[in-house]
Amino acid sequence: MTDATADTAVDTRPTKIMYVAEATAHGGRNGYVTSHDGQIELRVAMPPELGGDGNGTNPEQLFAAGYSSCFHNALILVGNRAGYDLTGSTVATKVGIGPNRHRGYGLAVALSVSLPVLDREIAEKLVDAAHEVCPYSNATRGNIDVTILLG
Repeated sequence: MTDATADTAVDTRPTKIMYVAEATAHGGRNGYVTSHDGQIELRVAMPPELGGDGNGTNPEQLFAAGYSSCFHNALILVGNRAGYDLTGSTVATKVGIGPNRHRGYGLAVALSVSLPVLDREIAEKLVDAAHEVCPYSNATRGNIDVTILLG
């Protein structure tokens, strides 16, 4: 499964803000990040593949963690609504970074979804529905290549 851009744009902006997360970066990719509520206080470091020492997390890891937990929650939501058992389900996310054609950098995402107690046809329908519901999927659609692998 691969994210395909629709011919007609669908407005996925929120109609009501229900929660606002706040975080602050200190020192960019070689510093630390904090959240306003104190739940996050992490050292940030460039990974060795990008010339850093790797002694800290990085924005791609944080994005992967956020996307995987958000997509998994969307999957649980649509699965429960449809009456399916999602016992043992997981979502693993890989976020790649590299140069783009405009002298900047871009991201690519691969979501690996495991729904061990469901047959493939039902699992595919739930994954497609979750991809429509998930705020990360809606935010990245048309901006980042997102590949969904069902295993």
